[in-house]
Amino acid sequence: MNWLTPRIISSPERAALIWGNRLLTYRQLGEWARGLEEQFARAGIAAGQRVAALLPKTPAAVAAVHALSARRAVLVPLNLRLTPAEMAAQCALARVTHIVATEDTAAQAREIGAGKTVVVVKSEWRVASGDLGLAISEPPTLNPESQILNPQSPLALLFTSGTTGTPKAARLTAANFLWSAVASAFRLGVLPQDRWLLTLPLYHVGGLNILFRSALYGTAVVLPAADTPFNPEWLYETMRRQRVTLVSLVPTMLHRLLEAVPAPPPPDLRLVLLGGAAAPPDLLARALARGYPVATTYGLTESCSQAATATPPEVRRKPGTVGKPLLYTQIRIVDENDRPLPPGEIGEIVLRGPSVFAGYDGNPQATARALRGGWLHTGDLGYLDTDGDLWVVNRRTDLIVSGGENVYPAEVEAVLRAHPAVAEACVVGVDDAEWGQRVAAAVVLHPQAQATLAELEAFCRQRLAGYKVPRRWRIVPDLPRTASGKVKRGAVRRLL
Repeated sequence: MNWLTPRIISSPERAALIWGNRLLTYRQLGEWARGLEEQFARAGIAAGQRVAALLPKTPAAVAAVHALSARRAVLVPLNLRLTPAEMAAQCALARVTHIVATEDTAAQAREIGAGKTVVVVKSEWRVASGDLGLAISEPPTLNPESQILNPQSPLALLFTSGTTGTPKAARLTAANFLWSAVASAFRLGVLPQDRWLLTLPLYHVGGLNILFRSALYGTAVVLPAADTPFNPEWLYETMRRQRVTLVSLVPTMLHRLLEAVPAPPPPDLRLVLLGGAAAPPDLLARALARGYPVATTYGLTESCSQAATATPPEVRRKPGTVGKPLLYTQIRIVDENDRPLPPGEIGEIVLRGPSVFAGYDGNPQATARALRGGWLHTGDLGYLDTDGDLWVVNRRTDLIVSGGENVYPAEVEAVLRAHPAVAEACVVGVDDAEWGQRVAAAVVLHPQAQATLAELEAFCRQRLAGYKVPRRWRIVPDLPRTASGKVKRGAVRRLL
């Protein structure tokens, strides 16, 4: 789907991207994306091909996302924090043919790109004169047939835990992103002067959504001046200086912001969309007392991010709820036999609507389990109150959400068991005021085997992204188990 051309035809001189003291209009961004389309065509990228992408939050990455979408390639964004082996495994699972990278990530792309064409997107252009160095002069035209949305044709494959805790590639279509944008606008509103600060990475559905939504709305995306680690002082100053009106944060980011910056919210900020993990009640209370316009939201990759959202007035009136389902999304609470439960009773959260994904790529069994009876079974527990507002009681039981990143215990446990001294391991999340949860591990060693905690941590760091490495450890003689032999994760969590 071509997200930029309708906007270029409608309002070419509106601001599209802002970073530092620089700005690109939609006309300029469109020219850049069209130039990249030509580069991708020369590299052999065609419609339907799977293209892995190592894209930091830079203007070049934004142009590349739009160019791949217009070319009808399937975007497979890779988490930049993964190890080369983890990235290579995802490329193999998604059957990618090319890897697109910026100059900053080109070395990583070549390290994982065995047998695949690596295409490097350059970042040089001359903004001041409006000349992007591209020989494109004809006005843009829009072929209506090119915008017809196939509900099953993927726009992106995003890796997620699904509902079973095992990473797999969720197929999200252009229709999913379009309806997600429509539903979000219906709930949150859109103003001509809106500027959405891109804090989320482009390998998360929330980050991609900001790009596509802003193009549809004709509003601006504010980028970091440099794609550096999160810093709360930078966040506040950027929101103030760039007159940011919308920002998406995970609870860890909001916690750090409130701790580091005692000032009231910047005057132009109209909404903080808070999601990615459960928001602790004390964090919400502190944010509301400070005057931050927090909108709590519930969603997942399989629902193309937002599924339910409480607006700031609703959060103040009923702190803790994530609000009502978005436009055209239905939410039910069901028991273990998929029978609907009445208001107030806790059960599994299931949902359906046009933003729900098309299934897990190459995994019909997992797709059938997740989309039983036409409803997406989230694995999360919650209830609906008598007003129809959703309350999330417990996110996917074993999934650890640390700083907004998903950590799958089974993956970390498999790495630990590969250590020659380790007989068994159980990985859980323990509550943490800053990160939401921290990764913790209980380890049983083989008889007569020896290993220090420092050795185990170093072993993990060689094989896992840093955010997956346990921060709390304990070597134990045995793991607590049920009568049937299943590890009692709750007991391990209390132990740690």
